[in-house]
Amino acid sequence: MIKVTWLGHSAVLIEGTRTVLIDPFLTGNPAAAVSPDKIKKADLVVVTHHHGDHLGDAFSLCRSTGAVLVAMHEIAVEASALGLRVEGMNIGGTVEAAGVKVHMVPALHSAEKGCAAGVVVEMDGRFIYHAGDTGLTYDLRLVGEFFSLDLSLLPIGDRYTMGPASAAKAVEFIRTKKVIPIHYGTYPIISVDPQEFKKKVGRLAEVIILKPGESTTV
Repeated sequence: MIKVTWLGHSAVLIEGTRTVLIDPFLTGNPAAAVSPDKIKKADLVVVTHHHGDHLGDAFSLCRSTGAVLVAMHEIAVEASALGLRVEGMNIGGTVEAAGVKVHMVPALHSAEKGCAAGVVVEMDGRFIYHAGDTGLTYDLRLVGEFFSLDLSLLPIGDRYTMGPASAAKAVEFIRTKKVIPIHYGTYPIISVDPQEFKKKVGRLAEVIILKPGESTTV
């Protein structure tokens, strides 16, 4: 069994036989459930793209926990220059580190370095998809065809990513069993009602609405 905790915005903690942090934007995040100093353990820190609200505290957490950074090539180069352990990759590829496989898949979004991506974390026989920041794209169909997704984390905040309607369509594309909405409510500009998303998803998947700091299992 894997425990998945939403830490606020797009930050997610995945705990199974290994501990994985994704997009750990905690410092300066008004919705963060914890501060970086409370994170004592991580085997991998995964970053979907080079924007401050996703890169966040990734480098400092790798340093404090000894975790390996898994990220787009350009981010990995930057982290390597700081003496961190890294596994650089790109869209379409897979890396395995600390016994966890990370598959990098497309996302439709901008980035300050490299490009944006989503990731599928494969651990303990489970497939967990973190879409990063993305708009609705037919590429999401391929994610659903290639991976049998047990749980997905999709942005619903609109303006910079999918909104509730397009995110619900994405659920249809990826054919996930369960889905957690993320990347909303952090700031007024991305304030949406997750119940609207749940209503639009209907019976396509089990929608799990968490508050920052709350968890579910898969």
